[in-house]
Amino acid sequence: MLVGRNVGGRERVSAVCGAANASGVGYIHGVRRGLTHRWDGPHGAGGAGLAGELQGGGGLTALAARLLAARGLGDAAAMAAFCEPRLTQLHDPRMLPGADEASGRLLDALRGGRRVVIYTDYDVDGVAGGAILFHVFRALAPGASVSTYIPHRLEEGYGLNEEALRRLRGDGAEVVVTVDCGITAVGAASVARRLGLGLIITDHHTIPDGPLPEAAVLAHPRLPGSAYPFGDLCGAAVAYKVAWRMATMACGSERVGESLRGLLLDMLALAALGTVADVVPLAGENRVIAKFGLARMRSTRIEGLGALVEASRLNTEKTSAEDVGFRLGPRLNAAGRMGHAREAMELLTVATSERARELAELLSSRNDARRATERAMFEQALERAEQAGMTAEGCRAVVLADERWHAGVLGIVCSRMVERHRRPTVLMRAEDGECHGSGRSVDGVNLHEALASCADLLEKFGGHDMAAGLTLRSDRLPEFSRRFTEHVNQRLAASDLAPRLAIDCEASIAEMTPRTIEQIERMAPFGRGNPSPVVVLRGLRLAADARPLGANGRHLELHVRQGERAARMVAWNWGEHRESLRAGMGLDAAVEPKISTWNGGASPEPVVRDIAPVR
Repeated sequence: MLVGRNVGGRERVSAVCGAANASGVGYIHGVRRGLTHRWDGPHGAGGAGLAGELQGGGGLTALAARLLAARGLGDAAAMAAFCEPRLTQLHDPRMLPGADEASGRLLDALRGGRRVVIYTDYDVDGVAGGAILFHVFRALAPGASVSTYIPHRLEEGYGLNEEALRRLRGDGAEVVVTVDCGITAVGAASVARRLGLGLIITDHHTIPDGPLPEAAVLAHPRLPGSAYPFGDLCGAAVAYKVAWRMATMACGSERVGESLRGLLLDMLALAALGTVADVVPLAGENRVIAKFGLARMRSTRIEGLGALVEASRLNTEKTSAEDVGFRLGPRLNAAGRMGHAREAMELLTVATSERARELAELLSSRNDARRATERAMFEQALERAEQAGMTAEGCRAVVLADERWHAGVLGIVCSRMVERHRRPTVLMRAEDGECHGSGRSVDGVNLHEALASCADLLEKFGGHDMAAGLTLRSDRLPEFSRRFTEHVNQRLAASDLAPRLAIDCEASIAEMTPRTIEQIERMAPFGRGNPSPVVVLRGLRLAADARPLGANGRHLELHVRQGERAARMVAWNWGEHRESLRAGMGLDAAVEPKISTWNGGASPEPVVRDIAPVR
């Protein structure tokens, strides 16, 4: 189902498709159809008894209580933990498999004067996680020899590169610690061992079937036999856990000094970047990391991050998950997509003052170039998929390769294809007899599992349930496409391809008060696993024809009545529906409760997600 805000063609760092609530609580299958979506929503008001309990115990308005009940928060304690997360809800880093040993070895290496290289992936998650380790290493061992290495996306590809390890060893590296990669690097780990490199792998990607890399240490929340309570950490969060444990080890106490404590709080901002950008579920620890990390964005002492916020034209007091997804994340990713991610790493580690501003503006211009390239590729992929019949009902996957496509933009074009056609999509660049590319998936299809079912056709692959990378020989593309599609078709029904909207509960215009909406906003940050709440306003009547809003009438302004109550609603990117929305029309509307701060005011202004005409 589609979750989150109506993206309306705006660029996001990754796909926003996925289950609105992994447990399914609060989302009762419905059969309602609006103008743009099928509605999965409640029968009746939903959760009224439990909502009453929460309202009485938590000082909540009735609507806020119903929303929390719809999300499966069954008592006042659960409600408080969700709306007011605390850092104490983060699990002790000693519980993370491998974190203790990795921290001890890294501290010994830094204090012993050994050359340590932080080897990261080139996306936001990898760069942010690498920056976390860099800052903490420098703080714990100011004179230590620490450097970073990021493979070139186009020349070296994803993951731990054997040739890169040889070069690093030749340059004097003695210890290599990975971030956001390495758990599938069996061959590279063997090379490191032969070279005498101490290899420490920190990763979060899907554990492969078969043997694990023979590294000195593996740090991963889902290692075989792991009892770690939360397995959905991103790569930057795993790096944060190691950094946190190193700090407590160095201090010989669970309490660290004021300077280190401030640094670890700053590092939460970087961990939040990775958490939101990698589209991991915003639940459990991820919710705590995102909440506190986003709040730290504007007060962090990382000058490069501050410069990036300024270059992204973020003028609001708070940084939201949406800001990371649509502004900060794409700019950081653009470095690796259109050039080399070392510029993003420099920005988040050593860049200060004028250099930080210069790099932030450079990444913004790279992001503009990325958008132009992406638009062209997206149109080409759309046309080819339709011509090949991959968007027909009987074909529920898209697999394409093209020698013209820019390898650095394939992943985000995959995401846009998924948004448009709601099918798992694999897009690749064909070059020199091989196809290299990326895949993105939808709820109900584990992408890593789908690729594993075709492993005998692939040269290599890796990733997780929603995103992955792969390489195969060009002559195997037709068979791979057939088998991959067959695997997906067995897991998705034709009805799953219809756009769907998750409805939390019903509401009334009278309940759309500033106090209620402020309470609803405490449910943020919103994203995968915790989408923006959507409620149904029933029995509305249009008081006037829909009015155009914005340049070229792209958006609409709707004035509605519900009994004696009136409201103004906005419908972003709904210009094409203007002629269907005439005065006197009866309708039900699925909306996000929002506050408008236009012209310095603060008034309720529901945002339309869908409309169903009624008699």
